[in-house]
Amino acid sequence: MLSPVQKPRPIYVLNGPNLNLLGVRQPHIYGSTTLADVEAMVTKHARHVGLAVTFRQTNHEGVLVDWVQECRTQAEGLILNAGAYTHTSLALHDALLALEKPIIEVHLSNPHTRENFRHFSYVCGPAKREIAGFGALGYVLALDAMAQLFVEQPS
Repeated sequence: MLSPVQKPRPIYVLNGPNLNLLGVRQPHIYGSTTLADVEAMVTKHARHVGLAVTFRQTNHEGVLVDWVQECRTQAEGLILNAGAYTHTSLALHDALLALEKPIIEVHLSNPHTRENFRHFSYVCGPAKREIAGFGALGYVLALDAMAQLFVEQPS
């Protein structure tokens, strides 16, 4: 929790393709929580742990890369659920390498227990940290982990 004089540390929470369909797309895998529900949960919990969140979703790879690059100057860390771009995007991988900020990769499901093509991640190398298989709770766990990283490595 923040003291009255501490300013929340800004982070980005970015979401890739098809995450706008949370709650309706394969709820047996991804759950019934909508992306709007996730955003509300993240925003509320972020305040509790001393973070200020910019929360976004796009279906477009270039837009996601632009936001990662923007994060370099506008935020102190990134929580990323890149969706399918996790497994396909070298452009995203390169943007993450240039970020030089803490990155936490989030997956609603556990990709390691699913189809073989989901076992490889272009995000995991730059991210160094991954939270998978906890559904929407994974975002809250990622916020807690980011806050802890900031305690361990203050600005």
